[in-house]
Amino acid sequence: MRKLSRSTLAVTIGGFAAAVPMSMFISMGTASAQQDLSPIVNTTCNYDQVVAALNDQQPALAGQLAAQPTSQAMLRSFLASPPPQRQATATQLASYPGAQSVIGPLLGVAGSCNNY
Repeated sequence: MRKLSRSTLAVTIGGFAAAVPMSMFISMGTASAQQDLSPIVNTTCNYDQVVAALNDQQPALAGQLAAQPTSQAMLRSFLASPPPQRQATATQLASYPGAQSVIGPLLGVAGSCNNY
């Protein structure tokens, strides 16, 4: 598998976030500056579980992911990374404009993906 840098991941997720209509997630609420990213950082789910949870819980977001092979590779790389690296990446991603439209739903998925 190709090793992907955090900056490449950030750019891809930023693009992914920009491609997802913000109106889809208005009901998810406003994120705080101190958002707890630990569900994403510490998830034990694999890529297939995350995608299955996305398909079930966030079908529009899952469709966006399915249409972007680079984003799929980035998600695989993120999930294969150890928690300290995930923390650094997630913190960096959370600072990008539009990232909350992806992070919010992923926090929900991270809490339930073990069921898939």
